[in-house]
Amino acid sequence: MTLRRTLKKTAFGASLSLCLVCVAQADEGTPEPLGFVDQIELGAHQRLIDQRQRPESQLNAFTTDGCSGGMSATWDMMARWFPEFDDLHQGTPPWQDCCVTHDRAYHLGGVDLDARASFDARLEADEILRQCVKETAEIRRDALRAQYDLSDERIDQAYDLISASMFDAVRVGGGPCSGLTWRWGYGWPHCGLFAK
Repeated sequence: MTLRRTLKKTAFGASLSLCLVCVAQADEGTPEPLGFVDQIELGAHQRLIDQRQRPESQLNAFTTDGCSGGMSATWDMMARWFPEFDDLHQGTPPWQDCCVTHDRAYHLGGVDLDARASFDARLEADEILRQCVKETAEIRRDALRAQYDLSDERIDQAYDLISASMFDAVRVGGGPCSGLTWRWGYGWPHCGLFAK
């Protein structure tokens, strides 16, 4: 065997071994690579962590607006204006508790002081919100079926749409360091690019 052929086989073997090691590591829980937009968000998570680690940074007391985007406020207004709406749907959205739980997660901004862990915790909180909203369909199914003559399939479709819309809204508008009052880590001082 020539030296050239031996080097080619060795190089191929080394490349194959490296690929197998990479695949094995990926199967062992290595996080998936992030896309461009997620990389930008990851930088914001790092700024939040840096802000949290400053000696003067303190977590503010927990506050909640219920379901953000004016959803709770609009629901309350409808309940006040239309008594029959209040009788059937109550004065707050049926998934209000889901929103408050989500706000608790967003207030703190995760427990780990690691940008990737913070990124993953935010995604998990948003997924929990989506599932919680979908689960309220089960709680309200009988009332909705009776009032609106809806099939279980239609009720599930409606709640799938509501939960997906809420998920999309928090994914787009809830990133850290945005300056918005409902941002990830809103309990901490603002960490945006123009923060003091």
